Amino acid sequence: MRRILAVALLLAGPLWAQMPKGIYAWWGNRVNLEALNLTLDQRRQVQATVREYRPHLIDVRAAVTKAEEDLAVEFNKDPVDTQRANQAIERLIAARSDLTRTLSQMSLKLRAVLTNEQWQELQRRRPNREKDDLPTGASH
Repeated sequence: MRRILAVALLLAGPLWAQMPKGIYAWWGNRVNLEALNLTLDQRRQVQATVREYRPHLIDVRAAVTKAEEDLAVEFNKDPVDTQRANQAIERLIAARSDLTRTLSQMSLKLRAVLTNEQWQELQRRRPNREKDDLPTGASH
């Protein structure tokens, strides 16, 4: 039972580290950049922002990975030390929170570079847009 729970938590991990709904990593996709018709200044601002955030993103993603591994170790112990497991859970929550905050702040800074028309075009190009826009209970 403990192993099943640990595996379920680890598999669900990537879902918890996703960016907020409506935001995706568009800045790394040349097709998106070209379709948005960014000015040279906008391209420079996007590149500078991504460069600015890259080291911190690497660090926070590593912290999430380490916290997930630490939690798995605690779940795999027999007997499970609930105090240590709860501490590992709290570290994982903090790491994922930091990742979400960092991605959201970077996305906000990047959004400020775009015109409203560019933002609307980006939303039209968003992956899985159709699935996100379906009413509850609707199917494909």
